[in-house]
Amino acid sequence: MNDGIRYEFAYGTYEDALRMVGIRTEPRYAGTAVSGARIQQFASMVHDPNPAYWDADFAREVWGGLLAPPALLMGWLIPPPWLPTGEPPRPSIAIRVPLPGTTFINASNEVEFPMTILEGDRLHVVEEVVSVSPEKTTRVGTGHFVQTCDRFHRADGALVAINRNTLFRFTPAVAS
Repeated sequence: MNDGIRYEFAYGTYEDALRMVGIRTEPRYAGTAVSGARIQQFASMVHDPNPAYWDADFAREVWGGLLAPPALLMGWLIPPPWLPTGEPPRPSIAIRVPLPGTTFINASNEVEFPMTILEGDRLHVVEEVVSVSPEKTTRVGTGHFVQTCDRFHRADGALVAINRNTLFRFTPAVAS
């Protein structure tokens, strides 16, 4: 029995990782449509009174429907920890880049929204490895910066978001 999501890092060399630069994944589809309940749950957790998240009439008039909060973008495609089909969740491409290093931290994130994401939208994402840095040593440890670009689309193919992310895959420095 699987009690939760457990992703295994791909391990390899810097040269192995460089071979992934330019690789794009097949589309990964959200299991469910963007829902008003999740929009309002998120807005509630962060105490956001924006009527675009709460007032269906206002949101429909201004946006065409309840608006998905920008900070919830990644949440729409997080796979559930268990599926009745037994299919394991597919980790982000950044985790599948073969590198040394036992952990990672997010170094930067930039998101662009060419279109709004609304209640009822069915999303999918295509991920791409953009670059892998040579080995760097920072205060937290030694490793590599991995830059990815994720393109989110609606079911009709419209591009709704571009997420550029950089993470640092590293082995922690030994505390002295």
